Amino acid sequence: MEKKKAKESKKKADKPKEHLKELTDSLQVLQAEFENYKKRTEKEKQEFVKYAKGELVRNLLPVLDSFEHALKDKDKKEEFIKGVEQIFAQFYSILEQEGLRPIDASGKMFDPYKHDALLQEKSDKEDGTVLEELQKGYMLNDKMIRPTKVKVSKNER
Repeated sequence: MEKKKAKESKKKADKPKEHLKELTDSLQVLQAEFENYKKRTEKEKQEFVKYAKGELVRNLLPVLDSFEHALKDKDKKEEFIKGVEQIFAQFYSILEQEGLRPIDASGKMFDPYKHDALLQEKSDKEDGTVLEELQKGYMLNDKMIRPTKVKVSKNER
């Protein structure tokens, strides 16, 4: 009878150990699956970025073609200038389709979130009025990618 009780007691003592081993094994499997998931999603992200650039490049190929065509006419000044103007319009249109838009600054009040003041000039305009855009700034969708470089007024009063 005592042997039977000892056997049952040993079984009861082994049960938590077995359960702990099952849980440990299960945890190791889940950790490995999670690591594989992280690697897979990182690879998918890199692939997405790689091929997202491909679409932009594909959209820019007509601009490249236009440059090649314009360079053939470089000896014909008027045609060359007209070609370059058309290329600019074509290129700008593609960038607009991608979400690019200029930051309008002339005549507006200086905004440090949108403008970089490079020069200050005495003027009869209100202090901080943008007198001139020195380099155009741009937004890509809702994010500023380059501030407008400006000359601002300093009132003489």
